[in-house]
Amino acid sequence: MAPVLNVPSVACINSTGYITRLFPSMRASSSSGALLQSELLSSSIGSSISFPLGAIARRSKVCSPPLAIQRNARTSRILCMVLPSGKPSDINVLIVGATGYIGKFVVKEMVQRGFNVVAVTREKSGIGGKSGKEETANQLPGAQVCFADVTDLSSLNDALHAARDTISGPFHVVISCLASRTGGVKDSWKIDYEATMNGLTVGQKVGASHFVLLSAICVQKPLLQFQKAKLKLEAELQKLSDEDGSFTYSIVRPTAFFKSLGGQVQTVKSGQPYIMFGDGALCACKPISEADLASFIAECVSDPEKVNKILPIGGPGEALTPRQQGEMLFRILGKEPKFLQVPIQIMDFAIGLLDFLVKLFPSLEDPAEFGKIGRYYAAESMLVYDPETGKYDADATPSYGKDTLEAFFEKVVKEGMAGQELGDQAVFKGS
Repeated sequence: MAPVLNVPSVACINSTGYITRLFPSMRASSSSGALLQSELLSSSIGSSISFPLGAIARRSKVCSPPLAIQRNARTSRILCMVLPSGKPSDINVLIVGATGYIGKFVVKEMVQRGFNVVAVTREKSGIGGKSGKEETANQLPGAQVCFADVTDLSSLNDALHAARDTISGPFHVVISCLASRTGGVKDSWKIDYEATMNGLTVGQKVGASHFVLLSAICVQKPLLQFQKAKLKLEAELQKLSDEDGSFTYSIVRPTAFFKSLGGQVQTVKSGQPYIMFGDGALCACKPISEADLASFIAECVSDPEKVNKILPIGGPGEALTPRQQGEMLFRILGKEPKFLQVPIQIMDFAIGLLDFLVKLFPSLEDPAEFGKIGRYYAAESMLVYDPETGKYDADATPSYGKDTLEAFFEKVVKEGMAGQELGDQAVFKGS
């Protein structure tokens, strides 16, 4: 017996440029009691378009899965999405973590694409909180700057409700670029989980139905507190989407950033050796520039292929080990390669000692965590991880963008690290 649909006769994409939630009660009654899911519809940019239900029904088959949004290899239960599909000028985007290393580039990218951007930042932002309100606003041209403490739910709630009065219509999308500054235990949970949850909670209150999360590729093998905090937030997004068909997400897991690999440029330029752990082949990555990553994040706002998915992403080209990065730098400088190989066992001894001391002196909790962070990045690749084989796979790590690490090194050799400061995240500090 053919399925009988208890739904309206048409599905509409409204004039605001968003696909409305299609057929919220769409269930098919048949002899097998199967659930018939609607296909995700896309439209040309612009005005209201209607789709006859019959055409949709003919394309959907109970025995054959429809064109579905997938979470990794699993087909999502939720196919009725709310997606930005109109002109960027019709879409209001809220960005939290707007003055962070990646956040400020995401703000710039979204503004350049024509979105209405409200950027949330602290009254004192930047490295060490040295930038005041006026300087912060000047760093985010084209965006409406909203000052709030993202760790305080009431502060964020009040600020965003006030900001909503200054824009036309509700917020549609939240992009979170929040990340703990140091990776310390309390800071990780306070920022990577609690503050990001605040952004999600308040974002929904002001109308947002799509959430783009800047996560990290290293959460695949979670040994550190910030990784566990990010994973818990990812799980919250997935759970919410499963429970509410009108909510969607995109989880972006980038590999290493250029700035993370540029800390030794100035020291090597001055004649010092390039420092690496072991033989320099313990870890590899496909580094991505801040501009390319910002572009990828911007695409998550309107590309159906990036909805309700976890998205690992690296930059263009082959994966590079620390030794290859060092050789590249020496080649650019026209110098004979000179490496200092540090046994990674030194870090193991230090971490073991700190773990013992933490039991006696709890105040050493963060230094112990910092040691583990250093050890992790010295040994683990920033590539897609296959838990079945226990290996990292460069070929399985998607590449995106056009900026190369070699071009970045060339620029830093000539101009220094201006605008690429590591701040609290620095390990190797150049002069």
